[in-house]
Amino acid sequence: MQKVNRLQPFFENLVFERDDNHMIINFGPQHPSSHGQLRLILELDGEKVAKAVPDIGYLHRGMEKMAENMIYNEFLPTTDRMDYIASTSNNYGFALAVERLLDLDVPRRAKVIRMMLLELSRITSHLFWLATHALDVGAMTIFLYCFREREFAMDLFEDYCGARLTHSAVRIGGVPLDLPKGWLENLAKFLDKLPNDIADYEGLLDQNRIWKMRLEDVGIITPKMAQSWGCSGPMLRGSGIAWDLRKEEPYELYDEVEFDVPVSETCDSYGRYKLHMKELRESIKILQQLIPMYKETGPELMAHAPSYISAPKEQIMTQNYSLMQHFVLVTQGMRPPVGEVYVATESPKGELGFYINSQGDPYPYRLKLRAPSFWHTSILQELLVGTYLADVVTIIGNANIVFGEIDR
Repeated sequence: MQKVNRLQPFFENLVFERDDNHMIINFGPQHPSSHGQLRLILELDGEKVAKAVPDIGYLHRGMEKMAENMIYNEFLPTTDRMDYIASTSNNYGFALAVERLLDLDVPRRAKVIRMMLLELSRITSHLFWLATHALDVGAMTIFLYCFREREFAMDLFEDYCGARLTHSAVRIGGVPLDLPKGWLENLAKFLDKLPNDIADYEGLLDQNRIWKMRLEDVGIITPKMAQSWGCSGPMLRGSGIAWDLRKEEPYELYDEVEFDVPVSETCDSYGRYKLHMKELRESIKILQQLIPMYKETGPELMAHAPSYISAPKEQIMTQNYSLMQHFVLVTQGMRPPVGEVYVATESPKGELGFYINSQGDPYPYRLKLRAPSFWHTSILQELLVGTYLADVVTIIGNANIVFGEIDR
């Protein structure tokens, strides 16, 4: 069988011995600014990009096919390794899709805890984005400041579930643990301090002439272009389109908390930077509303559905039927009804969707992911044309792509 080169049409249009000023270079896949295993094949006219071809697949792990060979609970920790900067958002997206498939009603306390973890994940993701983006552009101090605050947020994750990066802190049907003693007080202290830290970031960057020269009018994505390429999250809102799934299709208790959906009308990299700063403040606002909501909830943490969800540990240790049921669910897995579901949530990077097709087996018949970074990598083939080579680094960092959810 003849091997097909997927880049052959691109190379056929190139002439390697040329009389003009064009040159073909590989940007990545090992370049530190490619944010993962991204290979960009760039045709340069002097220092300007004449053509760009994103080439992915260097990190492929067959995650979707793995899901079809694992019971539902067994696959959940694997989702940590998609957007590993905000792993709880992946855990939650998968758990919510299975819950919709099972028609489960999650206890209110579990919903509040989940929202706290989701918004903390959004904060850590945005801080990581600003740190690495600024480092790419040449700002070292902001990198250290952002990682300092991110450590405090990761301490909260560690206090809750014992992990700092890949949490697996969500379960199908709820959460495995209640908040430990003193956790809410530590969260409140972090939220009181963070607005001043954000103001420090803006004081360093907002009027910094190098930062503005590198970001203003660079990477302009018009509203039509953003919609045509399937952009979502900050990449879509950065083009002036106020679309946030937490508002448009609320899940958990997002319809009970007050927050705004920031947008940027400039459509450039600087506008998306300012948008991320506003989103950090909105996450703080949501978390501050969740603290009193948690205190008003009951003690239940997992949905009551014996066919799909194990009983509480106390019942497993004292009741024979609960022990047998738990043994069957762990060894053989739950059997959801026949059907299919697509559930999308607003991850820090955009719309994260899970499609599950169930044929009544312990394994998904088909599982497909809709990861925002994939679409934000696709747009590079149009977005990079006409920019300078130095701007390529800025645009890639500004797009906030993570290859764990692209090469899946």
